[in-house]
Amino acid sequence: MNLPSSLSASYWQSFEVKKSDADFLLTYLFERETPSKIGELVEALAADRIRFEEEVILEKRKGSGKIYLPKEHYKAGEDLAFPALGWQKGKILSVREGKNPEIEEFDVMTVEMEGGNEHLFAMGVDEHALNASGDVGEGDGEVDLSAVMEEFGGALGDKLATALEAGDELVSIANHWFPRALLVDVNIGHLNLAEAILDMAEGEPQETSVLMKDIDFPEGDNPSLTEFSLNFALKEDARFDEVGSTGTVLWCLERLEPEEVRNVPEMLQYEPADLNRSTLSDEMLALESKLDDELSKISIEDDAPKKATISLLYPHWRLGTFPISERLRSFFPSAYESPRIRFTLVDGESGERMPAWVVKDNRYVYGLREWYKEKGLIPGSLIDIRQGKAAGEVIIQAQTHRSKRDWVRTVMAGSDGGLVFATLKQVINAKFDDRMILAVPDADAQDKAWEMTQKSNKQFETLVRSVMQELKKLNPQGHIHAQELYSAINLLKRCPPAPLFSFLATSPWVEHVGDLYFHLNDEATSKEEV
Repeated sequence: MNLPSSLSASYWQSFEVKKSDADFLLTYLFERETPSKIGELVEALAADRIRFEEEVILEKRKGSGKIYLPKEHYKAGEDLAFPALGWQKGKILSVREGKNPEIEEFDVMTVEMEGGNEHLFAMGVDEHALNASGDVGEGDGEVDLSAVMEEFGGALGDKLATALEAGDELVSIANHWFPRALLVDVNIGHLNLAEAILDMAEGEPQETSVLMKDIDFPEGDNPSLTEFSLNFALKEDARFDEVGSTGTVLWCLERLEPEEVRNVPEMLQYEPADLNRSTLSDEMLALESKLDDELSKISIEDDAPKKATISLLYPHWRLGTFPISERLRSFFPSAYESPRIRFTLVDGESGERMPAWVVKDNRYVYGLREWYKEKGLIPGSLIDIRQGKAAGEVIIQAQTHRSKRDWVRTVMAGSDGGLVFATLKQVINAKFDDRMILAVPDADAQDKAWEMTQKSNKQFETLVRSVMQELKKLNPQGHIHAQELYSAINLLKRCPPAPLFSFLATSPWVEHVGDLYFHLNDEATSKEEV
């Protein structure tokens, strides 16, 4: 990076936003009269810092006399200025011959610096980095700014945003900032009119420009500033919810949003349990990653996939939701601030466009209940997902085929809330994962079993044991795969893979028989019950 020494990497890495920086940005925005993105503010601030530091350097150079360059030769008694030491000055006390087998002839001078300290410097060395004079001329600042923004722009933006949020002179909406004092007046009448417009839209989010067409703002106001001011006023009013993805501002009335978007449905709620991940084997960790559970706190090192496939888990099937696991996160739109984001799902087979919602903080998509019914999907059905052609669109496609009857794992809920599993013939409309498939003939009865489980406050161990007791009847050896158990447990209680797998790995009454198959140790179970 072609930067003066005072603007080295360490300068930007240790950058702190000062009061003078905030004052500069306030003046900058006053003069522009247009809201600016945080990146624009960082660039303006960095340019100002570079200008200031260059002025300091130029000031120090005035009257500094001869500049030390390693390639030159000097005599005792001469005064020199040292750019690499902040333009400190020093007097040469003595000169002697230097000795270094890796360097040809050179001399060493002893210099008394300002303050009395003595330092040794080489001279007569043609190849040395300090032979560049470090002159600061016109045009250098532009090169320096480009390098700074490329290498440090992101980190500087985070620091600046944090500092501005702590103050109250600048306000933001959708990553744009402007002085509070210059906002266009937006009164309660304007906001009530905006509410009426959104009411007529019946829950369909609207852009700010649409709202502005029917709101009478004074002529002559800066349109960009008026839009920013209205956005900020709507943001501060609890009636309105900004639901656009990054780069788009969309407004909706909070009361018209689906209940499953405003509040996390009970079937997706999970009380985090203590988990020692060291108990998970490599096989378990690999399966956890494959299952794409939105509650799994894992990191994915691979590049964002262009296409992915999931098997539908019971709670998502019942609610019409879709998980946003770490692997699937890149497919869905995000936002700077909005916790709920309205976007469009596209059926990859029919091209049908479906409005849907990303619930960002809880990592799920809502809006697929009717689509699941239309496609005849059941828990375990396979669904493909890929990026849409337009921004804010996601393509989703079930792996459907002609209806056929097939023998699959089927669950029936008893009046006591207990589950019975059997392999029965069911109508199947899509490809499925053998270990996740669960036909649910009576969803209402299953709902009651779920409710009874929540009210009973059964210990997790008891719940797992009872489900395993039933699942083992489907296998002649009584073996149960961890993935089958994961799918079945989520019929009664929301649980990500890791806590369940850890429990299987550490429980005294569960025996691992290989390849993530487990066996319920009836002898150990009987002893515990006694």
